[in-house]
Amino acid sequence: MSIPSLSRVRLDELVLPSGALGAPDPLPPLAEGADLHADAAGTGLDDEMLRGLAYGKAPTVLPYLLQNGYGRELVPTRHPVAVLEDERMRATFLIGLGGRLWSLIDKRSGRQLLHSNPVFRPANLALRNAWFAGGVEWNLGTTGHWPLTCSPLHAVRVRRPDGSEALRLYEYERMRGLVVRLDFSLAPDRPLLLASVTIRNPKDIGVPVYWWSNIAVPESDDVRVITPGTEAYRFGYEGTLSRVPFPDDGDRADGEGVDRSYTTRSRDAADYFFELERAPMPWIAALDGSGRGLFQASTRELRGRKLFFWGTGPGSRHWQRWLTEGEHPYLEIQAGLARTQLEHLPMPAGATWRWTEAYGLAEADAAAAHGPWDAAVAATALALERAGAADALERESRRDTTRDEIVQTLQRASGWGALENVRRRQVGEPALSDAVTPFPGPDLGPEQEWWAAALDAESVPSPELDPAIAPLSYQADPAWVPIVSGVPGWRARLQEGVLAAADGRWDAATEAWRASIAERENGWAWRNLAVAAVRDDDHEAAAKAYARARGLLPHLLPLTVEACRQLLVADRPSDALALIDSLDAAARADGRVRFARARALLVRGELTECGRMLEEGIEIPDLKEGESSLDALWIDYQAARLAAAEGIRGEIDDAFRERAAREFPPPARYDFRMHTRAGGAPGSTTPASTPPTSAPPTTTAPTATAPTTTRTA
Repeated sequence: MSIPSLSRVRLDELVLPSGALGAPDPLPPLAEGADLHADAAGTGLDDEMLRGLAYGKAPTVLPYLLQNGYGRELVPTRHPVAVLEDERMRATFLIGLGGRLWSLIDKRSGRQLLHSNPVFRPANLALRNAWFAGGVEWNLGTTGHWPLTCSPLHAVRVRRPDGSEALRLYEYERMRGLVVRLDFSLAPDRPLLLASVTIRNPKDIGVPVYWWSNIAVPESDDVRVITPGTEAYRFGYEGTLSRVPFPDDGDRADGEGVDRSYTTRSRDAADYFFELERAPMPWIAALDGSGRGLFQASTRELRGRKLFFWGTGPGSRHWQRWLTEGEHPYLEIQAGLARTQLEHLPMPAGATWRWTEAYGLAEADAAAAHGPWDAAVAATALALERAGAADALERESRRDTTRDEIVQTLQRASGWGALENVRRRQVGEPALSDAVTPFPGPDLGPEQEWWAAALDAESVPSPELDPAIAPLSYQADPAWVPIVSGVPGWRARLQEGVLAAADGRWDAATEAWRASIAERENGWAWRNLAVAAVRDDDHEAAAKAYARARGLLPHLLPLTVEACRQLLVADRPSDALALIDSLDAAARADGRVRFARARALLVRGELTECGRMLEEGIEIPDLKEGESSLDALWIDYQAARLAAAEGIRGEIDDAFRERAAREFPPPARYDFRMHTRAGGAPGSTTPASTPPTSAPPTTTAPTATAPTTTRTA
């Protein structure tokens, strides 16, 4: 047996070319739905899974604000990191960005086991918008990349009785009201990283729980993903969940007999959630041509395993490049509490759940790992046995943690846990803070100031009373309803309305926002009334409310983008163009605004100007995963050109759009399609946020050549 090695934790920094996150969007995400997987239909699913699919969906990411203020420019930036190291392994964590395990190096071989992105480049793939590719992400909350993926976590250095050190990350997750704690250590006698995850429900009611550890590893033609299962639940971007055999899933759409365990053999992006039949030690691995690569294993509580790949279609490859700089393809292997990411599990009141994960280098016989599936599974299982995964997991899961001691604070994060402590003390509930996850009073900051004042029945700080200043934060926990209802003022009524909307009580919400305006005219309540009107399909009222909001908050770009989108949905392209023309140059240059202008021009039949904009280039930094705005705009434009050239009038149908897509496929910079039909037509129709395309009211034929593209994103 190897000589035990004591691990150490240190605080350091990592310089990465990075996109600036920017300030949070001050508009509460009242109608922002959860992840695009949330409404998937299913076939061949058992009763347990159907219950999980129907339970726990979150209609909004409140109380969090969206993180959508980033661009595409990269500048060298210093990121705080915690490094956990011994003589065998070195693990580096981005403690300012969700505690992401950014690098895991097996020091014996010098091998980087993860996809360690050379840049930090935010993109719109998370519940709060901003997400970045690479490393291992920890996801708690609801379907999708969790709300804290681009936020700091509390970080402390822990000393154990044997003298070794561990890294502890923790936070109060506000969407579900849970305390999450991650303790990272290195096995004393094996080259293994161990992650012990503890979730605590401090509420007196049960809550829906979701967890997935999202692991990015390099992708290449010789990498094979192996796990001990022969069936999986496939989710494609056509929105269907179905039970299929694996690795050959029986889908002949893009090639007969395709082995899906080699991800570069599939054209379209897809998720495969494996059926592992409650294995005592679930595991998954990604092994290269030599039979070596990262494995992840866990105690049985972490039941699910998943494979995600982007696919090899033009849109999928574009997404891979969009998330990095250069060519750094990757795939994801994941581990979760449920079998699929579309499910939530009920966590009882006062419960604490804990499990342990192991990460390390698997070294399997190459011929077996790339041979028949049964042989590959057996060879990888033997490699995990040699790595000592089962013994290390059992030892860590049984370890007495009560004697662990916090010896250094590396970073303090938000003050929301401290505020929850104050609220609980005031109403006589048990404290949230404890010795292993302390939330001290000094954590309170500007985001908590208004709420702390409300708890103490003090006057709201005077700068907060200026309606030109955005509220810094919101709440969604019903426990705040009686507190806020007792606070006077327009801002309290604004917050009361947001709390009601988060609870689905929209009539009460609109009543509170009208009361806010009655007390003091403010753009925040008008904007919320506009969202409520859109929800009720009252686009006339929505347009008026947005106009009032913009009159009070004329320079708030997210508000302008929302207003433009609403006018397009209401089939008022001329009004959208008039709004855009009234903006200053900086606002008109925004990608979402330029898209709205091009779409409005197209609907009005102004093809020459729309084509000119497409020629110049329209880039939307926060284009959402699965969003078809740009490729649909391109195809609709080409369909309108064809219709005009051929003298076709009236609404253009899907068959004509498919023809346009074949004859004038989107250039690389506009092609974000993650799913395609046979023949290359788009796999999704025009988004609901844009009106259907009609042939322009003219028979004048446009230029015969499509706009050219000179670069890719």
